Amino acid sequence: MRTNAPVDLQEIKRRAGRLSQVGGTRHYELSDGRSRGVRAIDVDTGGGLQFTVLPDRGLDISRCSFRGNNLVFHGPAGEVHPAYYDPAGYEWLRVFFAGLLTTCGLTHFGHPVRDGAEDLGLHGRYSGTPATQVADLSGEDGEGNYPIIIRGVVEEASLFGDKLRLVRTIRTRLGARSFTISDEIHNFGQRPAPITLAYHFNIGHPLLHEDAELRLPEAPVRCYDEASERDAADRLRIAPPSADAAHNVYHHMLQGDGPAAAAVVNPSLGVGGIGLYIRFDRRQLPVLNTWKHMGVGDYVLGIEPGTARIVDRPQLRAAGELPEIAPGETRRFDLEVGVLEGRAECDAFRA
Repeated sequence: MRTNAPVDLQEIKRRAGRLSQVGGTRHYELSDGRSRGVRAIDVDTGGGLQFTVLPDRGLDISRCSFRGNNLVFHGPAGEVHPAYYDPAGYEWLRVFFAGLLTTCGLTHFGHPVRDGAEDLGLHGRYSGTPATQVADLSGEDGEGNYPIIIRGVVEEASLFGDKLRLVRTIRTRLGARSFTISDEIHNFGQRPAPITLAYHFNIGHPLLHEDAELRLPEAPVRCYDEASERDAADRLRIAPPSADAAHNVYHHMLQGDGPAAAAVVNPSLGVGGIGLYIRFDRRQLPVLNTWKHMGVGDYVLGIEPGTARIVDRPQLRAAGELPEIAPGETRRFDLEVGVLEGRAECDAFRA
């Protein structure tokens, strides 16, 4: 985990009435329009990194900035209350806040489709599900550190259907410029269940700009459709906004074991450049999906590590690529999200 200079808690205590002068968490509820009643937790690491966790949207993360520079795309819907979520068809788009992280799954992602007797909407039910047992476990650890820890449980379960329970832990500390997400998914049902999970990170202006660079691990690439294949030569290029921009989706089929990382770096932002990186384990998340829409207003880049290609469940099943989790099985997924600051760090990541 990347940090600034180590935080001296004892020295801070000598100079501050509360540690909130330096960083920590702040809990509140949104009160306007369709966001009314949404619980939010602002996290300020004191290292320049700030982000907002939404317990009522599956502990996903909406806002994220570094030293006042926004890093993510804010969808036009805003941070909508889950009561407005409609699983049918493309209605998911009406509550898609985008933000830093919108989790897709747990048992379906991709376009709406009928699978047997089940109608599946766009990208699954996860982001429309409130978390339970939400706990803020932040506090001094007795070793001179102040870890910031948020934990909660999200269940996707139905009578006669799949039964999955996800326990999410978001962890950082005072002084940090990164945080981790650790998800444990348990199948508490009596039959195997699909586990189509994608971490939909959404990069936006001003980090996303034609001066920025998209950096991905080398891997065989599969194009989602004809438009994506036609534009494949420019899949790493960030273009300026265009009124006739196409949706381009690419599936990077990661090879081997061990860590993988992706980043967007804008050398013209801040002093010497700012970048946002995402690290994950390719054994847990073997496909890195990317989504580009360089449209006017809808100007966004999605970096989406997943358990499979983001196509609908029947397609995955027909291709023999549908991942499953056995009854009683628990799977773990670990990611790190952080900031690169200055030319040296950005160049080191490139190397």
